[in-house]
Amino acid sequence: MSGSKKQDKSLAQYGGQAIIEGVMMRSPHYFAVACRKPDGGIVVKCEEIAKTALHKLRWLNKPFLRGTFALLDAMILGGKALNFASNVQLEAIQGETSPPKSPSHELNGASSPNGIGTTATAPETKPTKSGGRINDIAVGGTIVLSLAISLFIFRIVPTLLTEIVEKRQWITLPSDTARNGVDGLIRMSFFFTYLILISQLAGIKRVFQYHGAEHKAINTLEAGLPLNAENAQQASRIHPRCGTSFIFIVLAIDLLVCLLLPRPVWYLRIVLHLAILPFVAGLSYEVIKAAGKYRRNPFIMAIFAPGMWSQLLTTREPDPDQTEVSLAALYAVLHAEGRTDLVPETTPNPDEPAAVLV
Repeated sequence: MSGSKKQDKSLAQYGGQAIIEGVMMRSPHYFAVACRKPDGGIVVKCEEIAKTALHKLRWLNKPFLRGTFALLDAMILGGKALNFASNVQLEAIQGETSPPKSPSHELNGASSPNGIGTTATAPETKPTKSGGRINDIAVGGTIVLSLAISLFIFRIVPTLLTEIVEKRQWITLPSDTARNGVDGLIRMSFFFTYLILISQLAGIKRVFQYHGAEHKAINTLEAGLPLNAENAQQASRIHPRCGTSFIFIVLAIDLLVCLLLPRPVWYLRIVLHLAILPFVAGLSYEVIKAAGKYRRNPFIMAIFAPGMWSQLLTTREPDPDQTEVSLAALYAVLHAEGRTDLVPETTPNPDEPAAVLV
């Protein structure tokens, strides 16, 4: 690739997320989900990203304001991707116990928008309007429940534990600053304990492998190297704009900000801490964007090193098949954006399962 492509700043707008047996990739205007089916085939779904509040209300798309909305947008897309991935696995399981059905339609690789796959059967995936609304409600409900649980674990429980420590006089805390610091350290310990515990689960380990595959594909893209399996497999599984690093930065900035807060009665303190969350999220978002922008600067990367190290818990080295899935999702959004110059011309092996665009 030419040097101009290496300096292409628009590539910093590409990113992704690991899901069940797959990867979601997003570009400035599209997102794609690629999943590995139990039979070995790859299913790829690509859609245009619906206009969010940041698109409709331009004044919100400003530094320190956009972070919260960008985070909610990422959670919504992640929920949709996870829902699709779950359905792919569920349909495969149901298909094993059901009589074979006639193919709904065929997709020819020569005209495939994602440029992958040969003639292959794709399941009909167009939901009814009511079904789409039900899925949106389910995704929204999951996000609300997840936020509620997170707030309880990372906000309410730490401040209550600090209250117990003070009342039982297990530790003498000389000032409000020290007490707020203990709250923050408890939150960070909960986060890392949670990551360590879930990383022991076999299913989560595979998700973490796909997380590594997603990073490898994006690192290859941003390095200006040809987007093939060999280059991607050799790329780093660590990336400065990772969600894990973002959470670490949120916790670190939150700790520093909370050190300066007063310490009223515990229930008012919880309200106060919730009120500053949008500010913390907005500041953290700008910090993580700066990490991606100046990733070639050794001094900047040294500052962000702890956040990068945290990714060693949430990524694993993927196998080539998982990297292939990640590239399939990336190819889809690149094609949708018209960046076919970045997608290699492929000659699929007819003896191997084809990637299917639905």
